[in-house]
Amino acid sequence: MPTFPENFLWGTATAAYQVEGAWNEDGRGPSIWDTFSHSPGLVANGDTGDVACDHYHRLDEDLDILSALGVGAYRFSISWPRVRPNGTVNRPGLDFYERLVDGLLARGIAPVATLYHWDLPQELEDAGGWPNRDTAYRFAEYAALMGETIGDRVATWITLNEPWCSAYLGYASGVHAPARTEPAAALAAVHHLNLGHGLAVQALRAVAAPTAQMSVTLNLHHVRGVSEQDADAVRRVDAVANRAFLGPMLEGAYPRDLIADTAQVTDWSFVRDGDEATACQPLDVLGVNYYNPTLVRQWDGSSDRATSDGHQDGAASPWIACEDVEFVQQPGPYTEMGWNIDETGLTELLRRLHRDYPGTPTMITENGAAFADVVTPDGRIHDERRVDYLRRHLTAVAEAISAGADVRGYFLWSLMDNFEWAHGYAKRFGIIRVEPDTLERTWKDSAHWYRDVVAAGKLPG
Repeated sequence: MPTFPENFLWGTATAAYQVEGAWNEDGRGPSIWDTFSHSPGLVANGDTGDVACDHYHRLDEDLDILSALGVGAYRFSISWPRVRPNGTVNRPGLDFYERLVDGLLARGIAPVATLYHWDLPQELEDAGGWPNRDTAYRFAEYAALMGETIGDRVATWITLNEPWCSAYLGYASGVHAPARTEPAAALAAVHHLNLGHGLAVQALRAVAAPTAQMSVTLNLHHVRGVSEQDADAVRRVDAVANRAFLGPMLEGAYPRDLIADTAQVTDWSFVRDGDEATACQPLDVLGVNYYNPTLVRQWDGSSDRATSDGHQDGAASPWIACEDVEFVQQPGPYTEMGWNIDETGLTELLRRLHRDYPGTPTMITENGAAFADVVTPDGRIHDERRVDYLRRHLTAVAEAISAGADVRGYFLWSLMDNFEWAHGYAKRFGIIRVEPDTLERTWKDSAHWYRDVVAAGKLPG
């Protein structure tokens, strides 16, 4: 039976724009995702995050659900435009997160706060967005504000969530906000996200509780080649997807092969002396988001090029300088996102991180699956496929721990069905169902199953 350390941290997660709603209330300013979702044709069914799960108004109800689940921690994100619209301090927005943190602590749940889960204030995008160096400095100011406000009560700070998505899906392929297709700007965004991360850690350490842990969450791609002849394709994708962030954040330098691969796109002159050292701040734990592996091979240059990378098709590719790489469709089974289910990639990824960065513990900050849930006449949701997915991946985590990986916790994505970005409300990741019209919360079988796992600290036999 898979086992976990006695102090293993069990949690679940959400993100502000996906659940909060109240998009224009109490002084909140617009974000790039407000602009994106209000632009016709960019989000499935014309959905927006205007109401989402109405978490802003149903906070106590949702905190009680977390308490009933028995989780030890809750990973939430802070809406930057809610607390610092137009560069000003918005007290009602800060008050909401104070209530959230205090409500968690009153229920014995450790707050894990993510500063940036993709909702850049629109005015900063209007000034250039993440390709603009100034955004990194504004991010540090925002981090300091939050550290001063709730830094005495937050157990773990996560600076960025999946900067790969922010940079490449937002500025290269355009399938995420702010819907730009500018490869050079995307690589500048990569750097300024890395820089902003380092500056934010410095700002938080200056004002937050000394016991607070510092982290960042990366959606590292576990890249495999179809054959040994595809080693260079693997290397190129790994450089753009993973080492573009791991290098500066954990090693203090960008990989030389990444710089060489992308030389036709940019000269990287936006990297200034000292930037890489600033990005490389000591971390207490590295957050890892995992859903499925990536399979690549070298393109022959003549056949139809496979592009099954698991991300939406856009006007351009997110894979800068990987034009000669194919992303191969992997065998099923698949989730509703079209992602193949292969938990072995998680074990292998965690073992790689332990090998390459043995002094940096990890925690799974997102893992879960979207399925087409069916409500039975008695009101139940028997989501056996989600339970099976979770069991497989928790077993994979346990196997990595048994192999020596220092994995400190697991946060299930997601607490509840929510606004799934460009997919709108069509994809359901939650273990708590949220009715589209009434917003009523209903426990799925997976929620009951996860509650039992959390209570036992192990998988059922």
